[in-house]
Amino acid sequence: MSVKAFECVPIVETLQFTEDNVQRKIECLECSGKYLFIGTIDGSILTYLLGDEQQTNGKMLGIAQQIIYKQLEIKKPIKIIKAASALECLLVLSDTNLLILSMPNLKASGKGPILRGVTTFCFNDYAVTNDPFSVQICVGLKRQLQVYNVSIDKITRLKDIGMPDHALKLAANGDNVCVALQDEYIVYNIKTSGVQKLFSFNSDMFVPMICRITKEEFLVSANEGLGIFTDEKGMSNRPPIQWSYPLLDLAYSHPYILGLSDEVVMVYSILDQQQKQAISFVGGRNVGNFDGRIYINSCSAVYSLVAVPWYEQVKVLLLDGKVEEALKLSHNVEPVGMNKEESTKLLQDIYRRAGFIYFSYGDFDKAHELFENGHVDVREIISLFPGFLPSSSNFVRAVPPLHEIADVIQLFASDDIKIKGAKIFLQQFLEYIRESGLTPHLMEVDTALIKLFAEKNMPELETFITTSEITCDVKDCYSWLEKYSCYHALALLHRHAQEHDKALELWTKIIKGEYKDDSFRGLAFFIECLANLQDHELVWRYAEFALSQNEELGVGIFTLRSDEDQKSHFKPDDIVDFLQYFPKAIIIYLEYLVLDKKCHVEKFHTHLGILYVENIIKLKKLGQSEELYKMRQRLQNLLQVSNLYRAQMLLGKMHDAELHKETAIVYGKLEEHDKALDILVHQLKDFKAAEKYCVDNAEGKDVKYKHKLFYTLLSVYLSQKLQFNEKKEYIIQAIELLNSKPSEFDADKVMNILPPTWSMSVILLFLQGALRNSLHKYRMSKIECALARGENLQKRFTLYDIQRLRVQLHETK
Repeated sequence: MSVKAFECVPIVETLQFTEDNVQRKIECLECSGKYLFIGTIDGSILTYLLGDEQQTNGKMLGIAQQIIYKQLEIKKPIKIIKAASALECLLVLSDTNLLILSMPNLKASGKGPILRGVTTFCFNDYAVTNDPFSVQICVGLKRQLQVYNVSIDKITRLKDIGMPDHALKLAANGDNVCVALQDEYIVYNIKTSGVQKLFSFNSDMFVPMICRITKEEFLVSANEGLGIFTDEKGMSNRPPIQWSYPLLDLAYSHPYILGLSDEVVMVYSILDQQQKQAISFVGGRNVGNFDGRIYINSCSAVYSLVAVPWYEQVKVLLLDGKVEEALKLSHNVEPVGMNKEESTKLLQDIYRRAGFIYFSYGDFDKAHELFENGHVDVREIISLFPGFLPSSSNFVRAVPPLHEIADVIQLFASDDIKIKGAKIFLQQFLEYIRESGLTPHLMEVDTALIKLFAEKNMPELETFITTSEITCDVKDCYSWLEKYSCYHALALLHRHAQEHDKALELWTKIIKGEYKDDSFRGLAFFIECLANLQDHELVWRYAEFALSQNEELGVGIFTLRSDEDQKSHFKPDDIVDFLQYFPKAIIIYLEYLVLDKKCHVEKFHTHLGILYVENIIKLKKLGQSEELYKMRQRLQNLLQVSNLYRAQMLLGKMHDAELHKETAIVYGKLEEHDKALDILVHQLKDFKAAEKYCVDNAEGKDVKYKHKLFYTLLSVYLSQKLQFNEKKEYIIQAIELLNSKPSEFDADKVMNILPPTWSMSVILLFLQGALRNSLHKYRMSKIECALARGENLQKRFTLYDIQRLRVQLHETK
């Protein structure tokens, strides 16, 4: 047997003897409130007052006190006693006579039996009646089932239903009555008179029994020692019970079914139909559930089956390792004598205990669910993993203990695979607990998570420290992280604890190669940390180291900072002075100031330009053409977009470096277009660049300015300074310019500078274009003039229309 569900406690140890010194024998029992009624085989009824005292362990004190004795005139066995508490009367069946007796004094009501020829009867507790001071009974007579309403002063017949034989047993369930006849079970519907046959049997093989289970379910005895569940339609929703002893009587007390035999009381669970307990009881006659109290009797004594508290039953099942059975029982019990809060606490305790059992089996999914439902103290789980509880924690395991596990190493006998699975479970459970906010012990949770991540140097370690509001025991975690060489995470934790100097020192050692940690994201991360650091002394202290490692990245210490911080603590002048020994970094920083932040300080623009020129000179000497090209592009961009540099200083530097194109850009900025175009045409011989120069510089200006620029270019092509052998190349470019862009010139001025030796055919396209442009301008002016005259006429007509009307003035207006 799996559980001790009931204990047997004596109530009436022996009945009194008759006047003839004969031992009375008990035939039936009934209980109502504090009164126990015993019917005997000689027609006597005894009333006992039940004691209400209890021992400290919850068991009832045994002996009841006899207070009333009644001998019926019939002196036949009392077959059934039923108490109608609302009427304060007993319904008694003896020798087929149904009597009504007063409950207080056992006096008969009226002159005799209310019904005769009754084989059995039962109360219909689920009947719907309009009178609260009445009860409905179902009565079995010879080949008849009758239904009555019994009140204080009368009995009313409600229904007659014919039966093929007389009833041996009855059980009513609202509109349905299950009847055991001589050889079959039948369910009658007393509302519709419907009949549902269940099955036939041989009554010589067993005693027919009926027990009401729920409002729509009965349990009946059957051949071959079976107990069969059935509803009013003859359907069975549960597997049958196999009785281990011949059955004499049945009772139901959720979730147990009690079957009485001549030797034992069999206790079965309705949840799985398995026997849970066998209570030795020789000579048993009756067992019944009387408003939640279970009584059994032999011929001479009455005992109470006191239910062992459900949580004690569950604990026993858990100790036996029957976890599923324990959980099923705890889910289906109906707590008695405790409020909801108390029952919830007990249920949570059971969940916790069951969770640790499943944990010991390695069934971590079920353990997770039960720990969650049981609101387990997460420290109880962490304590199973040596070293994972922080040294500062004052946790002590629950008393009484929830489990007998020392730690996972002992539990799994150092099996690395099982221990690894347990740690994966711990990580998942701690993460769930943390996200759900179900625990107040965040310090223990965070510390354990950091240690878990550190053991395997998981990527989650950095994420956890940087993105979470952690409350770990930092000192305990320091040593753990160092133990597993998680130097980057250790630095992050120092930073979390506002120990920035220690964090930067660790990262410096990783960068230098003194420590190895593959999770560290390199110098760029170090630069980012410095750029966001508010301790300005530390920034200046480590800036030189960062720049010495990589100038291009290191300058990010200053360029990635917020504008507010740069204005107050990192002024551009100070930074430029600091970066003077880092040539690449200073250029990047000045580009940041000039090009990105649009700084309007002239010296930074000029300084940047000079640095570009100096770098270009160095690259020329080194012959690095690709880098030289990029640097010149950067210089040209600066010269084009900036208007703040000192042009004359840069012109001198660029002249020495023979930077003609850049020099032309500066001349353009100074509006000295003839010099700029002269460089582009005569020194660089970049004719397309010269034309583009004119287009770019004329953008946003009026037509006259554009004409002036192109006229200047044409003048450069036709310059009188050119040697005779050079003129031919530039004359060809001049003719192409005139013929391709006639609209960009003032034709009158062009005609004045053209050599008289040119024929008309050479510049025919130019002349045609110029004439076309002239005609276009003439026609446009005519149209504009006509539109202006039309508009003038409309205005004059509007004025005339206003003037031709009279205006009347009145004194009142």
